[in-house]
Amino acid sequence: MKRWIPLFFALLALMALPAPAAVQGPYSVEIFVDGTPLREYRDRGTTYIEALEGREYSVRLRNDTPRRVAVSLSIDGLNTIDAKTTTARGASKWILGPYESITLDGWQTSSHAARRFFFTTEERSYGSWLGKTDNFGIISAVFFREKRPQPIPYSRLNEFEKRRDAPGAPEAQERMSKAGEGADDDYAATGIGEKIGHDVRRVRFEAEKRPAAVLGIRYEYRDALVRLGVFPPGDDPLARRERSRGFEDSDFAPDPWGD
Repeated sequence: MKRWIPLFFALLALMALPAPAAVQGPYSVEIFVDGTPLREYRDRGTTYIEALEGREYSVRLRNDTPRRVAVSLSIDGLNTIDAKTTTARGASKWILGPYESITLDGWQTSSHAARRFFFTTEERSYGSWLGKTDNFGIISAVFFREKRPQPIPYSRLNEFEKRRDAPGAPEAQERMSKAGEGADDDYAATGIGEKIGHDVRRVRFEAEKRPAAVLGIRYEYRDALVRLGVFPPGDDPLARRERSRGFEDSDFAPDPWGD
């Protein structure tokens, strides 16, 4: 008897993907803010992006092959479909058809809605609200090819309708806000924000045992990227002032109006 891996999801609207960021062969993941891909920086074998505090972002996945694939996508170690922490193979997955891409804007909170991803602090993050704080700052996508093509029987997805209220509810938002009071803002994490429409449906998919690609993107605020050596230190204002001198060679004071 064939064993179906449970709870795979397909986004109804699939879009084309421009030049990708993190890439392994024909598979890629890229992060967008306001429709613009964030620049990537590679250092020590890791792909980094700069987190922009308070800004909403989207994750775009691409499958540039003639076969369907299932993609486990986690942010801060939390599955973007059900917020669970599992193995990549055991995770609920997004389905991409041949030569298709998906743009994901938020955490899937029901079969019809999601809540936006946005850069915030660890203390105000979705992970902190859930009490899962071990894996901040990482976006991970693992691609699995379909073991053999199958007809796709569709069924309505009801499981999410039975879940507890999403943390975007007012009292949950208040708890997250209180959790961040007096927090150190040095380190980036992902919050759960505005509710948006996002229809999904469940499909059957039998995956190969080994992943076809494992992609990861680290995100940090600029100060942290400087400390990691990914960004150059730049011109620190205090260091610049320490280099100040009283005199330079000049005959007269320059006239800014040029008269």
